[in-house]
Amino acid sequence: MYLLRAVGLAFGSLIYTLGLDVFLTPNSVIDGGVVGISLMAAHITGISFSVFIVLLNLPFLVMGYKKIGIHFTVASLYSILWLSIWSKLIHLEPVTKDPFLSTIFGGIIIGIGVGLIIRWGGSLDGTEMLAIIWDRKLPFSVGEIIMFFNLFILGVSGFVFNWNSAMYSLIAYFIAYKVIDIVSNGLDEMKGILIVTSKDEEVSRCITQDLHRGVTMLHGEGAYARQHTWVLYCVVSRLEIMQLRDAVTAIDPNAFISIFDIQEAHGGLFKKRKMSH
Repeated sequence: MYLLRAVGLAFGSLIYTLGLDVFLTPNSVIDGGVVGISLMAAHITGISFSVFIVLLNLPFLVMGYKKIGIHFTVASLYSILWLSIWSKLIHLEPVTKDPFLSTIFGGIIIGIGVGLIIRWGGSLDGTEMLAIIWDRKLPFSVGEIIMFFNLFILGVSGFVFNWNSAMYSLIAYFIAYKVIDIVSNGLDEMKGILIVTSKDEEVSRCITQDLHRGVTMLHGEGAYARQHTWVLYCVVSRLEIMQLRDAVTAIDPNAFISIFDIQEAHGGLFKKRKMSH
């Protein structure tokens, strides 16, 4: 398991490096976070990016070790070291000189790289660790803090390179952000479903027997009429939502269905295609 994780983190760093080296940096387009700061520092000083990416991340790694834990910190340090190594070794010709195409494909590729690293429990960006720590002290979410950091960093890049590069960098960042979400969570994203119905037996039988999904029955009571009811809870993939909704409404057109995102699901007999609560 540790060997597979090590390979996954190193491979994610390789993919990220290819996105930077082949698409983004030849067109003066950067990523956010410590990577963006390192790229600007390398451009200004002439010192290698591979040096800055390690040195600038070290303070954040120390904070991460103290506040978040050793496993995440070690995985992040390992990923960052591989990024430094790949950046030193890989120097390929850019695929295209078109800055717009480079922005799109570079954003996709670095998003895949970061997504793989997150999936294997690491990080390339020390500002994420700082955001996690500050989240406990500030009235902002981790995502909002990271967004603030990156908007500031990408704004500064306009002074270091030019404002076209800064705007392209912003586009690449948002593309990478969406790809990271897809890669780290998977295309088979899970959704939680709450169903309030008077035909609980028929609906639960349909979910378990026809859709092959587990279902949990929760006791409920209407706040107005104080009438007892059952609330059915299940988890399905994003692709199964329409099938489940159609099946439930066919049995009970008046059923109340609530659908919400689930970041992760563990335990029990949970599987991608079949599970039980």
